Amino acid sequence: MKQIVKFSAFSIAAMLLSGCVLGPNYQRPETPLPLEFRHTPGWKVAQPADLQASVAWWSLYQDAPLLDLLKQLESSNQNLRAAEAAWREARALVGGSRSGLYPKATGQVGTSRSGNDVSVGKNNELALGLSWQLDIWGQVRRQVESSEASAQASAAEWAGVRLSQQAELVQNYLQLRVIDEQMRLLDATLVAYQRSLQLTENRYKAGMVTRTDVSQALTQLKNTQAQRLDLDWQRARYEHALALLVGSTPNALQVASVETLPRLPALPMQVPSALLERRPDIAAAERRVIAANAEIGVAKSAYFPDLTLSASGGYRGSNLADWISMPNRFWSIGPQFAMTLFDAGLRRSKTEQAEARYDQQVARYRQTTLQAIAEVEDALVQLNVLEQEILVQREALAASQDSLQLTENQYAAGMVDYLAVSSAQTTALNSERTLLNLLATQLTASVQLISALGGGWQVDSDDEKSPQL
Repeated sequence: MKQIVKFSAFSIAAMLLSGCVLGPNYQRPETPLPLEFRHTPGWKVAQPADLQASVAWWSLYQDAPLLDLLKQLESSNQNLRAAEAAWREARALVGGSRSGLYPKATGQVGTSRSGNDVSVGKNNELALGLSWQLDIWGQVRRQVESSEASAQASAAEWAGVRLSQQAELVQNYLQLRVIDEQMRLLDATLVAYQRSLQLTENRYKAGMVTRTDVSQALTQLKNTQAQRLDLDWQRARYEHALALLVGSTPNALQVASVETLPRLPALPMQVPSALLERRPDIAAAERRVIAANAEIGVAKSAYFPDLTLSASGGYRGSNLADWISMPNRFWSIGPQFAMTLFDAGLRRSKTEQAEARYDQQVARYRQTTLQAIAEVEDALVQLNVLEQEILVQREALAASQDSLQLTENQYAAGMVDYLAVSSAQTTALNSERTLLNLLATQLTASVQLISALGGGWQVDSDDEKSPQL
């Protein structure tokens, strides 16, 4: 009885000691963040926080076929499936870590024969055991903390893969739409060049121009036809890329042409400071820091003894007939301390490794944050410059079209040769194709900005701390 009382008192003391947790408590590493984005006043950055809910940022482009493709991506993209499976694996590891906080029960039933040169004996055994390694120094709790942070990092990486695949799909889709516009432009240009060729041939037959003018008009027509044919394989390439993103074979997906480019989202002048909080890569990097920080406590707990409470009991006998009977009953109960007395520096080495891994994750977290700020700055600069460049290019296009009209009138009046017409037509075509390329770059830059911000920039006016679309 006295032994039982002593054991209970010891157990209570051990339970009280279990409140101790070794290792540093997590504190978010400081990062050198600017107060606001340099190239857009009012755009401010913030420390990363929990992941926001997924938002349909692609609705900003107001394109129904794009929405259908993104639905297919969500259900069939293989990279997304792999990321989701990795998250489920990490989540399962959390349950494995938590199991160390609870007692373990074992059962055993067996029979054996043993003997020597003189005799042979038989032994039957039925036993139940219960053991509990108390988490006095917080080793298991730190392991749980680390695995939970790793699971959260895996969830953030899953969200990051989703955002990356969505952004890639939207960019490919926008490029395909721009190629459709270029096809329409070249088709219309070919019609105009065909008329010019016919006009030149008629003037040649009438003796008003030389054969050189006809050759120049034909050369220009054929070069443009070659450019138009080149767009066919470019469009097919983007269509195949879209098929890959939605988990389909290239021949199973066809994207119909539409008449206009998707709508460019309007860039607001002021937004709340929580924009970068929903970037999955920043959230994942911070969770990796939390996990590495907890691993330091796991390593340091190896310096201290482990306390295991165990109890077992059962029946052991040689005859099956009276195997389970009071005389054959046995039991044992008691605590056990165990620790490594000498390991030639192994525990110190593991602690240093854990601290070094923590420093690595902190550096990666800070680099990820700096990279995020740089990506936002790049996209902001690009969009601001492109807006001005497009305005200038529209003016250049209007001037080239006016020049073409004047040159064609002069050619009809016999004032200039066809070389002047060809030059003016080429200039007008190049001006319009340059404008289309700028519009394509602008659309792509808008996707890059949305991706850099973790999925858009619109917020609910009732809650500026919860960015959403």
